[in-house]
Amino acid sequence: QVQLVESGGGLVQAGGSLRLSCAASGRTFSRRAMAWFRQAPGMEREFVAAISWSDDSTYYADSVKGRFTISPDNAKNTMYLQMNNLKPEDTAVYYCGAMIAWRWRSQRVSDFDSWGQGTQVTVSS
Repeated sequence: QVQLVESGGGLVQAGGSLRLSCAASGRTFSRRAMAWFRQAPGMEREFVAAISWSDDSTYYADSVKGRFTISPDNAKNTMYLQMNNLKPEDTAVYYCGAMIAWRWRSQRVSDFDSWGQGTQVTVSS
């Protein structure tokens, strides 16, 4: 019902920056929150950051606090993830997800209903 397309991934050196974008289409009005998750090879998908679409409140995984910033562009139905001071352990495929049924400050994959195809972020040491 909500289509999501991520972009902006790439290869950067440790300490560098990237900005990821997630463009939403379809039933965008039904979103309660949007979030970024990431999945490294052989690992489960893990929470990175989320934003409430109603009040723009945000929350982050401890591993990215102070380095990553999630932000919305409501006019463009897009959210961004500004990633600064990247580390090799940030290497993963990054996915955006949309939450339809509200779960307060959820970090659970199962609480997000729609997903994009992912964009690869690789951080070299």
